[in-house]
Amino acid sequence: MAEVLVVVEHSGGAAKKITSELLTAARALGEPSAVVFGAAGDADKLKDTLGEYGAQKIYAAESADVTDYLVAPRAEVLAGLVKQASPAAVLLASTTDGKEIAGRLAVKIESGFLTGVTELAADGTATQVVFAGAVIVKSKVTKGTPILTIATNAVTAEPAAATPSVEAVEVSVSDAAKKAKVADRVSEKKSSRPELTEASIVVSGGRGVGSAENFALIEGLADSLGAAVGASRAAVDSDFYPPPHQFQVGQTGKTVSPNLYVAVGISGAIQHRAGMQTSKTIVAINKDEEAPIFELADFGVVGDLFKVVPQATEAINARKG
Repeated sequence: MAEVLVVVEHSGGAAKKITSELLTAARALGEPSAVVFGAAGDADKLKDTLGEYGAQKIYAAESADVTDYLVAPRAEVLAGLVKQASPAAVLLASTTDGKEIAGRLAVKIESGFLTGVTELAADGTATQVVFAGAVIVKSKVTKGTPILTIATNAVTAEPAAATPSVEAVEVSVSDAAKKAKVADRVSEKKSSRPELTEASIVVSGGRGVGSAENFALIEGLADSLGAAVGASRAAVDSDFYPPPHQFQVGQTGKTVSPNLYVAVGISGAIQHRAGMQTSKTIVAINKDEEAPIFELADFGVVGDLFKVVPQATEAINARKG
């Protein structure tokens, strides 16, 4: 069975949720081989997690040449691995970096690539949501080694225990790939809530919330559910929730695909829907029964959010108690 290269998403040797989803998706096409870009020792830290989700081999590209620069070195290393391993496909996360690496790799190895894949069949056929969510298409790479970026939370991670071997990769990067160097890294203050793009539950507030102070209602409901907090563009632009736009869900913000998405006071414009419509279950709370969000919702509550949300939060907390 052919290898499928999976680029691991991690932070200091701790795997991100999307990594287990990528490994699960890769098993539809062949035997997953994880590619770890990082500092010395990161691959060993990740070995157990990667093995839990089916990685048969781990390529450890551990060098300052991949950690101290932007994405170009990683694309070069991947191109070399593709030439060496002749994989059935290359899978990456559909993040900003993942999509850029995929594009650069596609040019280097003269292959087609698809981005934002939500489902992957055994024959390589990919499902994508395109044109701001207006169309769902089936696509397939017809030239070279398929390069696919997978949307976060689109694939349900399923364990498949394996004992991967670790193979060190010689990192040799051209001067051309080193033209953009990382000058500094600043760690954002972390919330106790899940990261927006990795959360299995997201509660988002929109213009209907009315003010920054009222966003405490959204946070309270989110905390009762163990959820991440999101916001529509209208809410962010109105300074209801703090900039920069790391909490904005939509076409010009972040794309989420949780198991449960709760939209509170959000009308459901196409730009917002593009960022959340692949959520498995959508609940909408809005006083306007004609709001477009109800066309997408699995469950809808027509009512005043200032009454509905506190009651829902209280009921959820009571059941937890």
